[in-house]
Amino acid sequence: MPLTPEDVGRIAHLARLELQPEEQSAMLSQLNAVFSIVEQMSAVDTRGVEPLYTPLSAVMDVELRLRDDVVTEVDQRELNQRSAPAVEDGLFLVPRVVE
Repeated sequence: MPLTPEDVGRIAHLARLELQPEEQSAMLSQLNAVFSIVEQMSAVDTRGVEPLYTPLSAVMDVELRLRDDVVTEVDQRELNQRSAPAVEDGLFLVPRVVE
């Protein structure tokens, strides 16, 4: 289902964009082209296809190079919070901005 010029106007408004008429026309064709590609990709049957974590894994065996999750730094919370105006139970206290 292609977008209409009104749809592009609403999207521009939500994105806080001020589009000139020629820009809106170009945006309409570009967005419709993107949605057309998405429709084509959605039509492909991908049942039984495992997701790739890297495109290289489609052509060769790739091992993930993950490092061990170990602590590498000492705890300096108190030192870091020393300059804070307000701290409670190890947390920075900030003024309430939303009532």
